[in-house]
Amino acid sequence: MNKVYEQAVQEFLSACELQKGYSPHTIETYRFALMEFLDYFISEYGVKPEINAIEPADIRPFLGYLHDRGLSKKSLRVKIAAVKSFFKFAFRQSWIDRNPAAIVSTPKAEKKLPSFLQPGEIESLMDSFDSSSPGGARNIAIAELLYSSGLRVSELIQLPMQDLDMHAGTVRVMGKGKKERIVPIGGKALEALEAYIGLRSCLTTLDTAKPDGKVFLSDRGKVMNPSVVYRIIRRAMNPVTESPQKSPHVLRHTFATHLLDNGADISSVSEMLGHSSLSATQVYTHVSVDRLKQAYQKAHPRA
Repeated sequence: MNKVYEQAVQEFLSACELQKGYSPHTIETYRFALMEFLDYFISEYGVKPEINAIEPADIRPFLGYLHDRGLSKKSLRVKIAAVKSFFKFAFRQSWIDRNPAAIVSTPKAEKKLPSFLQPGEIESLMDSFDSSSPGGARNIAIAELLYSSGLRVSELIQLPMQDLDMHAGTVRVMGKGKKERIVPIGGKALEALEAYIGLRSCLTTLDTAKPDGKVFLSDRGKVMNPSVVYRIIRRAMNPVTESPQKSPHVLRHTFATHLLDNGADISSVSEMLGHSSLSATQVYTHVSVDRLKQAYQKAHPRA
């Protein structure tokens, strides 16, 4: 069967909508990309393509065609993904004898370096909090723990009191995939946590006063919402840094960057971050890492 290209595209898009439940935005993005491929083919060969006659050599130059138009790698990936999905569908429908896009590689995603704060900016950030009220003491404890131990926001707001070992100076974290890890808490963070816990009863309710009650509570004594933590950190960061990103995750990035910059072993940092592989941690080695030998206490600026 030799389907007309436009008819094949329409049937593919209908399947994306009805069978796969793709959003209208995704469908329109795919439609635009596949029509661009048609325009490219006509400009190259002067005729509309017969889909069963299309070769990998007809698809690969499409990348160059798009690149010459100044598209970003992200846009290139989306458009090639649309073309690959279309031909995969066509092959499954037996419209074509083989899939010409199967061996066409997708451009690698652009890796953005994570934003992080300088040690001086961390000092200014921590000094900016007013710890005289229960809410203020909680806010600085949040910032210190995020920076001290590299927690994700989801891990921080779900942290139960029983997993915080103030005596040992460690926190037990339940990470992604229910993967448990033990992370040290630096001295400054311990001080902030002790001050907050001393005032925490002002925020507790009957529920949150239980042994498994969450460490960090909202002003109304409820489990904190991630957006509230984001707002607390963003507001505190605004006056102290020109970092393009201002969020709790920047403190996690800063935790890893400062440890590696001060000589911590990348395997130890990876374990503390809860990464499943070293490759996820290696992005933080953009800061000059001269030595990767020392442990947490020697490496962390506020340990």
